[in-house]
Amino acid sequence: EPTVRTELMEQIPPIAIFLQESRPKFPTAFFEYLMPIVVRYLTDVNNQVRKAGQEALLILLEQDLVSQSDIENKVCPILLDLSAPDSDDEYKVEAVNIICKMASMLSRTTVEHMLLPRFCELCSDGKLFQVRKICAANFGDICNAVGQEATERLLIPKFFELCSDSVWGMRKACAECFMAVSYTTSPEVRRSKLSPLFISLISDTCRWVRQAAFQSLGPFISTFANPSSAGLYIREDGTLSIRPSMQDVNSGSCQLSNSITLTSSSTNAA
Repeated sequence: EPTVRTELMEQIPPIAIFLQESRPKFPTAFFEYLMPIVVRYLTDVNNQVRKAGQEALLILLEQDLVSQSDIENKVCPILLDLSAPDSDDEYKVEAVNIICKMASMLSRTTVEHMLLPRFCELCSDGKLFQVRKICAANFGDICNAVGQEATERLLIPKFFELCSDSVWGMRKACAECFMAVSYTTSPEVRRSKLSPLFISLISDTCRWVRQAAFQSLGPFISTFANPSSAGLYIREDGTLSIRPSMQDVNSGSCQLSNSITLTSSSTNAA
């Protein structure tokens, strides 16, 4: 029964945490028994079971309970199969969504070598606009996961494609995550490539795209500022914050300065 399998999946994370805490008694139980179940349920015929499996996998990754070898040899291969060009549409949408969510939890090397090539392919998926929409909505998070070099070499060309997509929702999603993408690039790329691209979004024929671009204008401009003098920095959760100056701290206005936070639209979209 699918309800039984779903319930089982919901119990996997607490069992895994217990096994981790009792590892001397159960050194290989999680890797031998539980992890194969999680991987198998990612391809279950029932969508509720698959969803429970995806949620369990993310919790396990967040808790750092999955070994690097399991990530590279079991998790990534199944996600690459599910997101392949000839994969079922529903499976492909789910796979790209889980790839985007887990990117921030994996090492940069794993993301760049195993998941980034497929992500770039999915950005150009001509069959399903839902796939491109997920890629656009999470683009800033992927840039942050792989760093400046891979972003400028591989992701920026795909970002240009998405920013000129025929579906206005794609262009709107790009406008919303523009600050996060810009923050990952060098000042030269920011000035020479992203600025003209942003102008095209702010002049878009669709008013929803223009509105999203205007809302991202301030955060985008802030990425040109020198963090050491402007006090702007990106938190781990993807929000742009203002670090109080020593003068503010000495004058007792630290609490006021800390309350000013500009949220990255990439985080909201994700």
